[in-house]
Amino acid sequence: MVGNNVSPDIFTYNILIDAHCKEGTVSEAVNIFNAMRKQGVKPDVVTYNILVDAWCKERLISESLDIVHTMRKQGIEPDVVTYSTLVDAHCKEGRVSEAEDIVETMRKEGIEPDVVTYNILVDAYCKERSISKAVDTIATMRKQGVEPDVVTYNIFIDALCKNGMVSEAECIVDTMRKQCIEPNFVTYRTVMLGMCQLGRVSTACELLRKMLTSGEVPDLMTISILLDDFGKRGKLDKALEFFQAMRNSGLKLDTDSYSVVIDGLCKAGQIEVAKELFHELSVNGLKPNVYTYDILINGLCKEGLLDEAYQLFRSMEDNDCLPVGCCYNVMIQVFLRNSYTSKATELLTEMVGKGFCADLCTATLFVDLILQSNESILI
Repeated sequence: MVGNNVSPDIFTYNILIDAHCKEGTVSEAVNIFNAMRKQGVKPDVVTYNILVDAWCKERLISESLDIVHTMRKQGIEPDVVTYSTLVDAHCKEGRVSEAEDIVETMRKEGIEPDVVTYNILVDAYCKERSISKAVDTIATMRKQGVEPDVVTYNIFIDALCKNGMVSEAECIVDTMRKQCIEPNFVTYRTVMLGMCQLGRVSTACELLRKMLTSGEVPDLMTISILLDDFGKRGKLDKALEFFQAMRNSGLKLDTDSYSVVIDGLCKAGQIEVAKELFHELSVNGLKPNVYTYDILINGLCKEGLLDEAYQLFRSMEDNDCLPVGCCYNVMIQVFLRNSYTSKATELLTEMVGKGFCADLCTATLFVDLILQSNESILI
């Protein structure tokens, strides 16, 4: 632009500086900042805020404070964004009392904290388990005419759930609705996980129904976590109910979600249903991963279906999923336990050739075999 006698304006420079800061090339951003000033383009509050944020993200708080000092020398006063960035940086470093001092400085300079500033403080207090301070901060917000948003409440609800105060978290959700703030999927996920941790699986399922009714659909991570929790608590019926509800909602489930349910079915001895779900993956355009294969191979072996397990093991490569050590070890162990020594030895040689090692259980079984038969088997 400069070579074509077209001078970049402050807006253009800010875009360039911001891009470099986001790429992590802060030194290049500083070079552009210096070049901008040489070109006679004065930085504005946005320019300085970009640099303050970059230094804070690099955990260079003293340097970010130097930038604020430079701003003032240039006659540019920090705004709420500048201060909020500093408050956030101090809180992330555990320097909450200094963050509080920054908020006081803001107020003295006539700059009122906004919802972002308050949310940063609420989050910091919650992480310190200072629930009472978080409550006081929310009360202060309201007094100052700043209404808590869904982020504020989600932070607070998360803290309550992590402290086992799920009933109190449910009350906060009711408060949100009364204030016409609709809970989002983060709100629901947090409370459902809290309920599961307390063993309140049925209540979590009821909340899930409310969530779906309200039009909110959980993300795939939430689904996998909940399904896994149901399985660990032996609530396979609830896991299947939840899984079916997700399918009925039109949400495209991923391989991990299927894998968790297949795992629960295998552990419950419902191998036929597990196989049906496994085959459903390809019907829905999904591919089983190593974890999925390992689960079903294990399940088939436990049910004594060795031929099916071996066929499934051998089909992995055809489906662009190379077997790893755990898959080999499972098959080798089941062959050894069923006296298929030659097959086990063949697989062991193949496994070692691919760079995988026998695990402790496999090695122990081979040692036992050697001791019993006095045969030399290379392991």
